[in-house]
Amino acid sequence: MLKVLHGTTDAHNELLFLRLRKTVTPDRLTFIPKWNWLAVFTMGNSSGHNNTLSIPPGKGPHRVGCTDLMVGHTVHGTFLRLYYPCQASENPQLPDWVPCREYFNGLADFMKMNRALSERIFNYLFGSCKIPAAWNASFKPDGKYPVIIFSHGLGAFRTLYSAICVELASQGFIVAAVEHRDESASATFYFRENEVWMYYRPLKPGENEFPLRNKQVKQRADECIRALDILFDINSGKSVENVLQCDFDLSTMENSMDLCRIAIMGHSFGGATVIECLCKDVKFKCGVALDTWMFPLDEEIFPGVKQPIFFINSEKFQWIGNIIRMKKLDSAIFPRKMITIKGTVHQSFPDFTFLTGNWIGRLMKLKGEIDPHIALDLFNKATLAFFQCHLNMDRDFNQWDALIDGKDDNLIPGTNITIPQSSI
Repeated sequence: MLKVLHGTTDAHNELLFLRLRKTVTPDRLTFIPKWNWLAVFTMGNSSGHNNTLSIPPGKGPHRVGCTDLMVGHTVHGTFLRLYYPCQASENPQLPDWVPCREYFNGLADFMKMNRALSERIFNYLFGSCKIPAAWNASFKPDGKYPVIIFSHGLGAFRTLYSAICVELASQGFIVAAVEHRDESASATFYFRENEVWMYYRPLKPGENEFPLRNKQVKQRADECIRALDILFDINSGKSVENVLQCDFDLSTMENSMDLCRIAIMGHSFGGATVIECLCKDVKFKCGVALDTWMFPLDEEIFPGVKQPIFFINSEKFQWIGNIIRMKKLDSAIFPRKMITIKGTVHQSFPDFTFLTGNWIGRLMKLKGEIDPHIALDLFNKATLAFFQCHLNMDRDFNQWDALIDGKDDNLIPGTNITIPQSSI
């Protein structure tokens, strides 16, 4: 889930301009709209007019390229943003963070706003934001790269976690950020003769939420698995048609992926997708679940999850019922780790935290008390150390092993939530 990208009535609806208040039901959050905040936000944020607010580049040894890949002409096809180590080039083209106006329209529909007005506002705020990766840059062959599939949160889409994906690619991973077509993205599309756009599906009045979210998390897992299958085809040299007809040559990635070292990663609803994927496909050797929303999952699948899981939580988002469900995945046999990053909020993981000024970011709960760059550095390093351990990689990421156990001034081992003994 992504706080800036949600409707006003669904569980964990997380809109940029809504004030949060928890109800008595731990699986639901209710938000009260404050539309006059729109003007406040516009005046309090200047990313559209200067370069002081930007998505941080990767810190690893590799330059990063990216491209879009769409396979199939129906809603049952696959759509993803691919991040990869690339060759150096002069004056690389950097892609827009929000790819086109339809995504602004999707956010507007989400927020029950006028499309024309919101498009102008979003374009002012974020229209000039770029992703720090070279668009369609030439792939850099360098042995075999491990693979990560990334699942976005409710109301997000494939580009909104680019800071995480770029960093992982800079460290020598191929990262496929799936754009889900289960009607949980604010907007997405597929091709018939022309583009067919799909937008977020809100709950109907009186609708029971669990059946919808459970159905969606199962579809999301299937979409992640299909994305992985396509990477297998590319790696084996099979011809894969990209409906988008991008300039990137997929054949240059033949025999470049270490398909014995595959991880699944996601945020919020994407964290639930991580767990569903681990249950469905053993090709995923481990999973990293960022501030996971456990509500969509059927607990009957938990005994089937036999791969290592790393829960990385924010300090301000989690609650007792959600943590208890995470704890139900504990095992004496299979590794389970959990840390909490002090001073973080649920939106410390998506890119919005880097693209809003301090005072408005904190007002809208897009920033926590911790510097977002420090938070990003912490969970990236902890993630890399976890991957080295459980993907059996010969790298130097083990220098950050202590972070997996929460050993840092900005980390809490386990959770900051007190679990009643009766619940345990």
